[in-house]
Amino acid sequence: MKSFIAIVLTVAFTGCTNLPQNQAPPQECNEEWYTKVESVSSTGDGQGHGPDLATSEWKGVVEFDLGLKGNPEVPDRDSEEWCDYIDQHLKRLNWL
Repeated sequence: MKSFIAIVLTVAFTGCTNLPQNQAPPQECNEEWYTKVESVSSTGDGQGHGPDLATSEWKGVVEFDLGLKGNPEVPDRDSEEWCDYIDQHLKRLNWL
């Protein structure tokens, strides 16, 4: 019985130690984040013309601006993963 308890405790503690330390939650797609990305990415022509914020067209321009257009690693633009991927990319570039 003692060995069973020891095994259960070992598995429980081992599982806990495999959790990522200090990992930020994934970036959500929201207006505040889109506005932040817009402030560091060139999606317009400088005269107020460009795709509407957060649209698929806008996301395509962001991908192009970051050199990610056509990269198969980029998640689907309609997914929450897209925002997190772009956020991480911008942080690696020290743009955010």
